[in-house]
Parts: sequence; structure tokens; C-alpha cells
Amino acid sequence: MQGHSINNHNPYNKIIAVLPAYNEEVSIGSVVLQSKKFVDQIIVIDDGSNDNTGEVAKIAGAEVIRHSRNMGKGAALKTGFGVALQKGSGIIITMDTDGQHKPAEIPKLTAPILAGEVDIVIGSRYVNGNGKNTPAYRRVGQTVLDKVTNLNSGIKITDSQSGFRAFSTNTVPVFNFRQQGFGIESEMLKDAAKANLSIKEVEIGIRYDVDCSTENPISHGTRVLVEILQDMEFNRPLYYFTVPGIVAIIIGLYLGLTFLRDFYIGGSLSFGPTLLMIMLTLIGTFMAFTGIILHSISRMIYNLQVNKK
Repeated sequence: MQGHSINNHNPYNKIIAVLPAYNEEVSIGSVVLQSKKFVDQIIVIDDGSNDNTGEVAKIAGAEVIRHSRNMGKGAALKTGFGVALQKGSGIIITMDTDGQHKPAEIPKLTAPILAGEVDIVIGSRYVNGNGKNTPAYRRVGQTVLDKVTNLNSGIKITDSQSGFRAFSTNTVPVFNFRQQGFGIESEMLKDAAKANLSIKEVEIGIRYDVDCSTENPISHGTRVLVEILQDMEFNRPLYYFTVPGIVAIIIGLYLGLTFLRDFYIGGSLSFGPTLLMIMLTLIGTFMAFTGIILHSISRMIYNLQVNKK
């Protein structure tokens, strides 16, 4: 099932691919050419590349929007989604431009939306227990990011960092695009969950032999994790503050009871451990109450927004 055969009958089903790209001149041409078979239009956001990414994409047949400087994937998606809406898109496809995703699988992502089943479809490497070909170091990091993202969003996704996604354009207004970097993948899931949008994962393949990324995967994963935790600070303050605070209180109380027991049987209280016990208890109490207060404030803001609508 290809986009063009459907769109001839219903203009609302116009499918536009939004492809953020930064220094991807080696792979962008192939991605655009292969994607043209399955979408109606391709918009490449050249995010301040230092190479010929924009020129190659244009030659291959994409419309190119260029950022004057590198602003990050989140900023590129925000630009691309805005342009796609202006062009009357019914479905927006996002895909990484390093050649790892397979454009031939685009129909797998658009089909559930065209059938009216869901609002968002995510191409997952790990759904149905797959992903055995993923390098071990990547899978470990991915698992950590998945767990934190699911905790932050309140939903269960097997591949939270997948950039291969399909969106019904009626979902676009719910996205805040606060994260300008790679944390945008997790932020969009959080926004979708808060708006009660329906999400489905479909199985996709991925190529690791064409990874053109010049960034160390460990530093990349660490930065994404930090961005997710920063978002969690405001979105899930109970998890970010209160839970660690309670853990600190428990450790502090345990140490205190241990010291009292030792003192009772004739031991002496050491200054260092005693000070650590007091600090853990005080800091834990402060964090716990901070999380509760921030949670109450966020709920009030959310209720006000809902009432306005």
C-alpha cells in the first residue's frame, strides 16, 4: 500500500515525510529517493549542516528548509511539522536520515492511521521480543532510556527512542517541542500520553551497517537521559523528588537506628556517620515535600488548562 494510490481518492490522506538532517550528505539522497515511492512530499530540515546535505536532498527531490545554525532535532521537527501542516498533510512521517531505517516500511506505519485505529504509530525494533541483532551496548542504553521514558510518560513503549514514526496531523497541537535535542522523542510520547492519544507500535527492521553517526553512542545516550530527567523534574515531580527523598529518609533512619543500637551497647557515636545520617534525613525530607508541592502545582495548572478548553 503506497501513499499515492490512497491520496488520489482523499486529499486528507496526503502523506508528508519530515526528515531532520545534520551533516548527512552521504545518506540523505538515498533516503529521499526511496521515500518518494511511499509519500506525497518530502520536507528535509537541514539543521545547520556544514556539508552538502541540503543540496543533495534538493537534487533528490525534497523540499529543503534550512536552519542557519544547528538547533537540534527537536527544533528541526518543530519546523518540519509546522511546514507540513501548512501544506495540508493528513499524516506526517518522521524518519532518521542516516540510512538505518527502511523507507519501504512506511506503509506499515501509515496503515493503522489510515484505518482510523490510532493517532500515532511507532516503528519498534523490539516489539514482539525482537531486536536480537542490536549491539549489546546499544540495547543496555536503550533499555535504560525506555524505562525512564515510560516512567515519565506513564505508558509502555518498547522502543521509546525510535525516530521512525507516523502521526495523524490532528495530534500536532498537543506537542510542546520544548526539548530541542534528541530528548524530543521521549517528550513527544509524554505529551501524547497526557493528551490521551492512542499509540501503536509496529515491527520494523533496522540496519546497523550504515550507521553514519559521528557521535559517541555513550555520550549521546547520556545526554538524552539528562534531557528526559530534566523533563521529569516538571512532569513527574513525585518520581523525581519524592521517591528519591523517601529513599534518603529510609537510609538516614536506618543509619540512625544502627548508631543508637551501637551506642546503647556501649559504643561511641562518630561525628562523620552521625552527620551523614542527619543530612540524609533532612535532605530527604526536603526533597519529599518539594515533590509533593510541585505535583500539586502541576495538577492545578493542568486542571486550569483543561477547564479553559
